[in-house]
Amino acid sequence: MEPYVLVLYYSRTGSIARLARQIAMGCEKGGLPARLRTVPPVSAVSEATAPAVPEEGAPYCTLDDLAGCSALALGSPTRFGNMAAPLKYFLDQTSELWMQGTLIGKPAGVFTSTSSLHGGQESTLLTMMMPLLHHGMLITGIPYSEKGLLDTTGGGTPYGASHAAGINNDTTLTDTETTLARALGERLARTARQLAGRA
Repeated sequence: MEPYVLVLYYSRTGSIARLARQIAMGCEKGGLPARLRTVPPVSAVSEATAPAVPEEGAPYCTLDDLAGCSALALGSPTRFGNMAAPLKYFLDQTSELWMQGTLIGKPAGVFTSTSSLHGGQESTLLTMMMPLLHHGMLITGIPYSEKGLLDTTGGGTPYGASHAAGINNDTTLTDTETTLARALGERLARTARQLAGRA
């Protein structure tokens, strides 16, 4: 199987999906194709099921998509300073991969979007790192060699790419947010290639 970066996310209003596409562009620049995948929403009604294929956007992720990736970019909007339930629900089903050590040593990065600059971006990014650390993945943030981290007035942190979407989710990605998202994708791809001896 050809190596790829899995860009796995949950997006309710589109901000995370837009960030995911920028990260995917960075992966391509870093020398690996990106595989965009999402997760279905969860329902309070236990009998409710999502269709097997979403009506629009990226296909739903499978455990095989995750197991086969060379690197992972994981994205979620913030929910009270934490990742959204649909993404957490998917990760809670990865125990078999954890027991097999499937993801050990693979690079991973995280990304998020909030309504405001102080809406929990960094805590959300940190909560997404925890299951990845349990899986033995190598967390790759964004280094301060990326100038955008020093002068951003929107999203962008050393923990991962981010976006400040505005209270009505009507703020487009800034140039800096776009640059930092692409930098994260490129770094993930390059790191995966280096680890595989392909750089």
